[in-house]
Amino acid sequence: MALENLISVTFTQEELNELTKGLQIVKKVLSGKTVNLTPEQRGQYGRIANQNKLIVDKAKNYMEQHPDWIPRFLDKAEFDRDYTTRKQIETHVQQLQNLSQQLVDTKTLLDHDNYTNSLSFYRMMRFLAGENEPGAKPVYEDMKVLFKRNGSSNGNTNDNGQDTTDE
Repeated sequence: MALENLISVTFTQEELNELTKGLQIVKKVLSGKTVNLTPEQRGQYGRIANQNKLIVDKAKNYMEQHPDWIPRFLDKAEFDRDYTTRKQIETHVQQLQNLSQQLVDTKTLLDHDNYTNSLSFYRMMRFLAGENEPGAKPVYEDMKVLFKRNGSSNGNTNDNGQDTTDE
């Protein structure tokens, strides 16, 4: 019985070169303009929720209508730069997140296909080693060490290639 192939996709070298070139362009444009926060900093600053975006939009609108009401310690020019740049990158962030998720999902299916086929190959090697097929036993023995025989809670597999997490 043939295994179900969940996905079949390939990239030409030209496509990979274009992808790399595009990512290099994005990286170059962003160089010196983006930051990497630590997990602690991400927790500290959080994300602006939709309700808070409405507050920012409303405040900007009122600041535009009533510039005399803006506190003297607030740098309105900097506020406007931050506001504009945030709006400029928001769409790009969403597009990049979407593309990133597509790549991750595609890789997940490719990984699944590869792993399933590798298990089938391993089972065949186990069978052939048992039948004393010349050269099969060293291949089986080499692969056998990659499988744990006893179950544990870390998602191990037995030498049948079955998940032993619940065993």
